[in-house]
Amino acid sequence: MFKGIKDKLKYKSGVKFLNEALQQPVVPAERTHGITSVGCIVDMDEFDNTDVFFQLQEEYSLRPNAVKIIGYKNYYDKNSPYSTPVFSDKDLGWNGNIENSYALEFLSREYDLLINYYKKDNLLMKLMSVKTKARFRVGFTEVDSYFNDLILDVPLNDFKVFKQELKKYLGVLNEIDH
Repeated sequence: MFKGIKDKLKYKSGVKFLNEALQQPVVPAERTHGITSVGCIVDMDEFDNTDVFFQLQEEYSLRPNAVKIIGYKNYYDKNSPYSTPVFSDKDLGWNGNIENSYALEFLSREYDLLINYYKKDNLLMKLMSVKTKARFRVGFTEVDSYFNDLILDVPLNDFKVFKQELKKYLGVLNEIDH
């Protein structure tokens, strides 16, 4: 019984943190141009083929390890091996903190491009997005525009179309060479 109340209070404190973070001005990253590092927050309940994001390394001529991926699963078994680091709702701590070593490692880096590859209205994925230090953010129309600088209206399950549209707009914005 107490666990349910505790989880609800953690959730409320997470929502409060998120709302406060949304009121703050976005702090620009120090780098000003070009894509050298990419972070991806992926809803693995909806799209579990996270290996396709490594195609971006070749697509943008990035160095090895330039693409970092973290996946969200509604529930995951800590004993099951996942090829992608995973976080879930049970990793929500007090005041919007995410108590997951993979998530903390992901958040410790700075990215030129953050891909919010999810369409669900989910507190944990939004918290990860808000807490990630990124110069430019890309996502989908279903997610609040605050979380993304560029919003693509493409199917979540068609990565090829997403990749083409992303490359087109990054070229228009002079972030990459055509």
